[in-house]
Amino acid sequence: MDELKMNEKEQIETCQSSRRAVLGYLGSAIAGSVAMIATGAMLPKAAHAAEAAPPVPALPGYDWSKHRWAFGVDATKCIGCLRCVEACKAENEVAGDAHHFRTWVERYVTLEGEEHARIDSQADPVNIAASGSEKEYRFANRYAGEKVEKAFFVPKLCNQCTHPACVQVCPVGATFKTADGIVVIDHTYCIGCEYCVQACPYGARFFNEEQGVSDKCTWCYHRITKGLQPACVEVCPVGARVFGDRNDKQSPISQFLANNRVQVLKPESGNAPNVFYVGIDKEVI
Repeated sequence: MDELKMNEKEQIETCQSSRRAVLGYLGSAIAGSVAMIATGAMLPKAAHAAEAAPPVPALPGYDWSKHRWAFGVDATKCIGCLRCVEACKAENEVAGDAHHFRTWVERYVTLEGEEHARIDSQADPVNIAASGSEKEYRFANRYAGEKVEKAFFVPKLCNQCTHPACVQVCPVGATFKTADGIVVIDHTYCIGCEYCVQACPYGARFFNEEQGVSDKCTWCYHRITKGLQPACVEVCPVGARVFGDRNDKQSPISQFLANNRVQVLKPESGNAPNVFYVGIDKEVI
């Protein structure tokens, strides 16, 4: 009987040892797979080179290496009409509901006696209700009767960073930077992991549920490579948005930078954004 018990004990110990070995092996394999996926080693990598011309129509002879695009925003001029938002939606066929925008406008309002500004955008429920439409946008008169000390509008969009965090974290190379400085997404490679959405310090990216990919503003890349202005710049009635080539000293953006004391958003992030603002304060930065 004692010998039988001993054999049973040895069998149990052997089984437990084997089980631990198998689990250890599986754990190592899973950890290795996760690491490989995180680095993109198990996924097909987009073969984009920084000097490669992106797959968009352009003017004959357009040289991607000779342009340095930049964007300017004058918040002292913006009237919050939101024509830029509507033009962007129409031009780029931005999918999704009223919460998805490639460019948007925020309203900063400081009421009497309050230390910090209140911030809202056309995507807020109150403003959506005021618009009564997901294709037309307006800000609700939600501060009627309040004593407003300061109020201004700040257009937001992709900052097309010099050192874009979104490019660094993309595991498949779907997000990449072109030779003329524009960060674009190749949706044929995007796997919808949303790493780039989380990495962007400006909240400029969103996930398109309909297509299962990330999306963002491209400064209307299909237009600027044809010598046109971004749609939002073209429709702005007050000239609050400025666009151009910094390599051209006479371009609108070069003149904007030369004649104004500009600021960028979140300079501490190290992304080196290429959207330059006039008329914003510490509440925005």
